[in-house]
Amino acid sequence: MSLKKNKNWEKSDPSVKKNYIYNLIYQVLTLLTPFITTPYISRILGAEGTGVQSYTNSVVQYFAILAALGTASYGQREIARHRDNKEERSRLFWEIELLCAVTTAACLVVWMGVIGFSQAYRPYYAVLTLTLAAVALDISWFFGGLERYGLIVLRNLIIKAAGILMLFVFIKSREDLLLYVALIAATGFLGNLSMWGYLRHFLVKVDFKSLSIKRHFKETLVYFVPTIATSVYTILDKTMLGWFTGDDKTQNGYYEYATGFVNMAKILILSYNAVVSARMSYLFAEERMEEIHRRAEESLSFVMLLAVPMAVGLAAISPGFVPWFLGPGYEPVIQLLYVCSPLVLVVGLSDCMGSLILTPSGQRAKSGKVIVAGSAVNFILNLLAIPRFGAAGAAGASVAAEVFITCMYLYLCRGYIGPRLLAACSVKRLAAAAVMFAAVRMLGDVLAPGPLMTFGQVCAGAAVYFLLLFFAGDGFLRKSAAEFRRRLGRRA
Repeated sequence: MSLKKNKNWEKSDPSVKKNYIYNLIYQVLTLLTPFITTPYISRILGAEGTGVQSYTNSVVQYFAILAALGTASYGQREIARHRDNKEERSRLFWEIELLCAVTTAACLVVWMGVIGFSQAYRPYYAVLTLTLAAVALDISWFFGGLERYGLIVLRNLIIKAAGILMLFVFIKSREDLLLYVALIAATGFLGNLSMWGYLRHFLVKVDFKSLSIKRHFKETLVYFVPTIATSVYTILDKTMLGWFTGDDKTQNGYYEYATGFVNMAKILILSYNAVVSARMSYLFAEERMEEIHRRAEESLSFVMLLAVPMAVGLAAISPGFVPWFLGPGYEPVIQLLYVCSPLVLVVGLSDCMGSLILTPSGQRAKSGKVIVAGSAVNFILNLLAIPRFGAAGAAGASVAAEVFITCMYLYLCRGYIGPRLLAACSVKRLAAAAVMFAAVRMLGDVLAPGPLMTFGQVCAGAAVYFLLLFFAGDGFLRKSAAEFRRRLGRRA
């Protein structure tokens, strides 16, 4: 990419639709690697090997969250609010980045102690040091605030493709588990490092002696509290599974694959929310309330349009999908997907409200309190359910915690999203998804298990769902179809 082209990007007004596509590609790259490699890794490493990787990674993630200290969400918001002032955004970047570097260095010191005291997992923790060091290099929040997602997609694509290639070349047996963990950590490190090449086009020189990182510390703590609380039900589930199951990490392996499939299903929604979040921060700073309400309604409708069929469809295809994709011995993942699949809808809805309304409007402290309460609910339920039900107990506790958080978010967002709007966005779609579920399961009963069956189920399910909505007069879907036809007419 030439400097001239980058200068044009700097001057152009960012497009939400284009940025959604860019961010979607970026998020797909993040999750596509394990999706592509899962059928291979599940057979080579087994549930036990995957469980060890899941458990050790969950431990380092606590330190990574502490190192980040909420700078990602806070930094994106501040850059978005000052994106039209190049001098101020340059100052903000270096202050927030230096703060993150200091906290990461402190966490690395403590992490060295963890490595020293650990025995069974010391080699894994040693290579995972790259994961922790990568936190200081992660500047995706800066480009997110500027709504310039296209700049980092190409480099990440190259790095992740290289990582996939090396995995298939070097990971050949269960004894290669340590190398597998190292490859994942190195790919993340290099991906973050690759973003720095574009910075010079968006920053100006600043006087480093005049920088003050202290002024950001209190604000980042506001973002850090809900982040660390969220980790209770996104990371602690895996850690607690490891505690209660002892040396047998198969439950961790089952849970890792089930939640991985859910995360893949969520990517379309979270990707959209991440892009629109920066625009909403800008709109709130400009106090353009009419556009804020319009975008909030459109975003909720889009989220519900996709989240409902994905949650229902994931459960519908699981009996035929899991056996051929993961291989024999992973039947418990099917039951876990039945429990986990509602997370696609629940998390998509809560993330929509949190990313597009609560955080941009400066209500991060209120949403943080809700997340802390939800984390407490999840932790208590984990203590009660994991010893008895294992991975299924952890999955159920996560769903219950997310439902609690979503209900509280609806209360906080009552000025923007009310019961009438939520019903308008969900009733027809839930009914269409119910018919889709029946059609997908019927198709699974008549087709032989395998990739073609899953492909057929997905295509048939999507066709049934969207055709039903179209003929039922879904306003958002018909509006999108009409806009698509107009675009085709212009090109013709």
